[in-house]
Amino acid sequence: MQLYGSPLSCSVATRIALLEAGASFEYVEVDAPTKRTRDGADYREIHPLGLVPALRTDDGRLVTENAAVLQYVADALPAAGLAPAAGDPERVRLQQWLSFIGTELHKGVYAPLLGSEVPDAVRSWALEKSVSRFDYLARHLDGREFLLDRFSVADAYLATVLTWSVATPIDLKKWPSLVAYLQRLQARPSVAAALHAERKLYGEQLTRHGRPLPAFMRPREATAS
Repeated sequence: MQLYGSPLSCSVATRIALLEAGASFEYVEVDAPTKRTRDGADYREIHPLGLVPALRTDDGRLVTENAAVLQYVADALPAAGLAPAAGDPERVRLQQWLSFIGTELHKGVYAPLLGSEVPDAVRSWALEKSVSRFDYLARHLDGREFLLDRFSVADAYLATVLTWSVATPIDLKKWPSLVAYLQRLQARPSVAAALHAERKLYGEQLTRHGRPLPAFMRPREATAS
């Protein structure tokens, strides 16, 4: 399989899922600003919208949209137990959480806060809206290890988007159960490995474009002042 992704974007979730399953895959980096791969190819010729993730399956099909890609990985690698089986009532709960993360958090909260050209009024609206979403999520995770009864692709997606909080005004410390959840997930080998690889690629991408590292990626001693 080939995973098309941009560093520290939502495609991290698929990288986590593939690592969790012990799958063999090729990562094809898509430069977010230019929509070109490392070899100079125009990614929009592969996916016209230029969005990641996209997954090229072993039989040559292209799967797009994060929730669909994650479920494809889970179904293609069932031994990893990354999703309840199709037809299992728990599968609906998985889809519920994937939809919540994708719409209420990813697009509804983080995208406006991270977008460079988003008006301040929209950022304020997203930040205000985030409180009820995080309240809801925190109540669910209070006393729970994962979103479902075991680690799933929904956790891979949620860990990814919660990690973006450091680049926004969101202070997760207001929700202790979310802080504890994210710490557990970031210590998980698949998540830790994915984030390590992605941060390295993100730093390289910024260097190529002559942009400085953001504060959250600088060594602590460099940010102390």
